Amino acid sequence: MNRTARLYALVEELRAVAPRPLTVAVLAARFEVSTRTVQRDLQTLLETGVPVRTTSGRGGGWSIDPAMTLPPIRFTAEEASALVAALAVADAPYADAARTASQKIAASMTGPAAVAAQGLAARIVALPDRTAGSVRSAVEHALANGTVLLLSYVDEAGRASDRAVEPAGLLTAGGSWYLIAWCRERRAGRGFRLDRIAAATPTDEQSPAHDLADLLTGSAAAGAARPTALAPLAAPR
Repeated sequence: MNRTARLYALVEELRAVAPRPLTVAVLAARFEVSTRTVQRDLQTLLETGVPVRTTSGRGGGWSIDPAMTLPPIRFTAEEASALVAALAVADAPYADAARTASQKIAASMTGPAAVAAQGLAARIVALPDRTAGSVRSAVEHALANGTVLLLSYVDEAGRASDRAVEPAGLLTAGGSWYLIAWCRERRAGRGFRLDRIAAATPTDEQSPAHDLADLLTGSAAAGAARPTALAPLAAPR
């Protein structure tokens, strides 16, 4: 078992008995590795945001919050291939999270689904990301936490400006990604192409909520629709 598969299996082993903890010794015996290897793997899970925790003393060990994990999911070959194709887009926002999700999916699959996904992955390539990693991270943080974002932006004509914006969402069009936000300077909704953002600085200031559809009204993207695959995830309005 490779390390990626073992990390996924560790999560499932803890989830199966949650909230009861398991000791490092028990986990080491289960996966036929040293206690040092298991300790290192558990620390990696902790550092990557998996909700594992350790308790000391009699009856202690490592456990996981079952409410923060997904039960095992069985993918068909077609579903597995679709996920690989979707997660292979290198310049999309949340690409780092997509990459780790892809690794977890690959580690959990066996049989025809795994073969189909691996075969498709070998036939997908992507051009290097044109958006700076620091910019993408700042945009992701602002959207996830509902905070104001400070931008240094260069428009299509090469004009540079500094803006304080209140993020509403993301739009993809023509192969590019745009941050849709309320621009405090322009006092209106604006779209900022991610690869034209020279710098982005997150703040701790909470942003007022803005409806994405409202900000797109009257723009070239007024008819934008949520991707079909995401529609069921939307909260009812």
